[in-house]
Amino acid sequence: VQAAPEEDRATLLGALDDITRTEVVALLAYAEDDAGGLMTSRYGRLRPDMSVDEAISYLRRQTREGVETVYYVYVLDADQRLLGVVSFRDLLTAPPDKRVREIMRTDVVTVPEEMDQEAVSRLFAEHDFLAIPVVDRHGRMKGIVTVDDIVDVVQEEATEDIQKLGGMQALDAPYFETSFRTMLRKRGGWLAFLFLGEMFTASAMAYFEDEIARAVVLALFVPLIISSGGNSGSQASTLVVRALSLGEVGVRDWFHVIRRELLSGLALGLLLAAIGFTRVVVWEHAFGIYGPHYLLVALTVGASLVGVVMFGTVVGSMLPLVFSRLGFDPASASAPFIATLVDVTGLVIYFSIASVILSGTLL
Repeated sequence: VQAAPEEDRATLLGALDDITRTEVVALLAYAEDDAGGLMTSRYGRLRPDMSVDEAISYLRRQTREGVETVYYVYVLDADQRLLGVVSFRDLLTAPPDKRVREIMRTDVVTVPEEMDQEAVSRLFAEHDFLAIPVVDRHGRMKGIVTVDDIVDVVQEEATEDIQKLGGMQALDAPYFETSFRTMLRKRGGWLAFLFLGEMFTASAMAYFEDEIARAVVLALFVPLIISSGGNSGSQASTLVVRALSLGEVGVRDWFHVIRRELLSGLALGLLLAAIGFTRVVVWEHAFGIYGPHYLLVALTVGASLVGVVMFGTVVGSMLPLVFSRLGFDPASASAPFIATLVDVTGLVIYFSIASVILSGTLL
């Protein structure tokens, strides 16, 4: 019913029986991706003063009426406030004259109605539950979210994040069910935005036109430098976005993240710098294409790689945290977006370092 157009909802609701219609209308009050929108109101419920025999008999009648699951049965008072939970196994193994309040557990993990589905999925992963009760702010039981619903949520959230990390808007339907027009709109907007961003790369190249004209050899390493920065930034953003999704990292951890990524960027930059320096030296000895100042060129390439990779890892790790702090989806800090940003700054870093190292020789 949520997925149907507004004008079709009345017809769909009219096709339901009275009890089901009442349940569906109540659920429509919640957002689709909140705990309230995921829950079912059909769950096993008991009173605390029932005996075990009475509880089993009462639960048998509820099961015939179509409760979602009887693995857990929830104990409620007269005002529908959640008092505790008892497993079906505990009911079967308890003495028949024992009261439900004597065997129930009162340390119940619950979720509020408005909790986002991603946060609910993390609770399931943390506790390995089959169902979690949903309560309002007064502690009244509203329904349960079951693990089979969360499996769908996890797949949906992961798909959305992966699509955003690829540099596009998330699709609202499976690939072959998405119309060609919608596909163009979802992908074209981001591509146009990234293309406009890459125009600044051309502007940066034009700004350093004199340096390139005097030392054409510098232009040979432009793709190497900017792609290394973009790749390192994409790695960092992907790691942080996923850590945010899993709850491993929060915005408050920004200092620890930036310290870790600075060290990682330095180590990775030194690794690439060593490879780049060696490449220039070996190619010069093999083909003699870089001229008499090849060692300075190699040093320029190596130093630039360290700077660009460090900048890429820091930007790639911080942007998802900034987006999250501003209330945007951190997955929007996609790999192509980071790469475009680092391309421009990578050129500035490269030619700035070149102007210092090669001054008086090639420049």
